[in-house]
Amino acid sequence: MTTGTRTRHTRREELAAFLRSRRERIRPEDVGLPPGLRRRTPGLRREEVAQLAGVGVTWYTWLEQGRPINASVQVLDAIARTLRLDAAEREHLYRLADLPEVAGPGDSGDGLDAEVHTILHRLDPLPACVYNGRYDLLAWNAAYGTIFASVVGRPRLERNVLWRVFTMPGCCCPLVNKEEELPQMVATLRAAFGRHVGEPVWTNFVTRLSAASPDFARMWATHDVARPGARMKLFQHSSVGLIRMTSTSLTLAAPPETRIVVYTPTDDESRGRIEWLLAHPEAAHCPVHGDPVRG
Repeated sequence: MTTGTRTRHTRREELAAFLRSRRERIRPEDVGLPPGLRRRTPGLRREEVAQLAGVGVTWYTWLEQGRPINASVQVLDAIARTLRLDAAEREHLYRLADLPEVAGPGDSGDGLDAEVHTILHRLDPLPACVYNGRYDLLAWNAAYGTIFASVVGRPRLERNVLWRVFTMPGCCCPLVNKEEELPQMVATLRAAFGRHVGEPVWTNFVTRLSAASPDFARMWATHDVARPGARMKLFQHSSVGLIRMTSTSLTLAAPPETRIVVYTPTDDESRGRIEWLLAHPEAAHCPVHGDPVRG
């Protein structure tokens, strides 16, 4: 058995055990069913879960037995509703079913607690944001938006900092010390990728970015790894000039593999330039492409 096959087999076993445990904790009366007199096991029966979720009994039985079948997002949503899974349980279900990037219905799309957004807001005028392990931008404050406008201005599914800095025209990229920063970012991505080997979303991201950027492909091929940490960042802004900052990463408890990154100006001049940008949010568009050059 290959490593990939063994991993998929283990994931299916975990999925089966998880579904059984969630099913057994729900009483029939909780979902409007009579309790019955001859229940040999606690909770709902498999056929009851299938009926309530609107899926085939045989199909659900195979899923709970850990057989190699594929589940669509719609079917998993129905099962999650039937089993009354909370946000963390939904995320776990999708990950075990090899759909790790599907957000639960009704959330804000970033999966962050409201308190995290409050912290970001309170950190102004220090630029601050939340990244996941793949450098998707999940949340940010106003100060961050003044520096990285061409990231925050993208549709939600395109707000990835790595993708932007590797594919945007050089005149639009705010990073001055790219030779030091980009290899470090790729090494951090590589370390996170090690926890997601074989997951389609991660594999597809690396494949697409490698095709879009020869520089990324070259750095990825080195297999360098690194942890997030304090870094000196130099940004060039067309309206105010050079901004010097130190970035600090703070790990969040949830969602998994997310971190707050806070950018602290290293001198009064840089601090004043950020405050000016906050007072002039319309400033700075790329003189060549017309796009915001702030990220």
